[in-house]
Amino acid sequence: MKKTIFVILLVFLAIIACIYMNYKELLSKQTQAQKFNSEFLFYNQEAVLGTSVTTVINKAIDNNEKFQIPKDENGLYIADKENSIKIYVHMLINETTYPMEALKKSGLENFTNYFGEVEFKCTDVKYHESTGKIAEMTFTATQE
Repeated sequence: MKKTIFVILLVFLAIIACIYMNYKELLSKQTQAQKFNSEFLFYNQEAVLGTSVTTVINKAIDNNEKFQIPKDENGLYIADKENSIKIYVHMLINETTYPMEALKKSGLENFTNYFGEVEFKCTDVKYHESTGKIAEMTFTATQE
């Protein structure tokens, strides 16, 4: 009888320990996602300059390189379900949306020289469902 109670108690404690470990892991992932997102959501304001958009693009590219996100035949990062991030810039001049890779290819220095003082607004933010991390951000010029 004592052995049975001891075994039941031991199984119960093991289940509680597993639940606690899963809870701590979930909290850790949420904290990591919040920290990651805060680096980008700082730029989710009414008005940021083109220089700040360049900074966001550089952070996104660094992130994609860190997590070895592959590129397609056009040189665009292929979105994954956890760590990739894509930045889009919509220009009012020609009503065109450019992916960050196109701006990087033509030279972020050129973008900064021409649009560094132009105001942009973050008009869209999308998140990865599995991690809660930012997956995409779109910045739209608010002036020509």
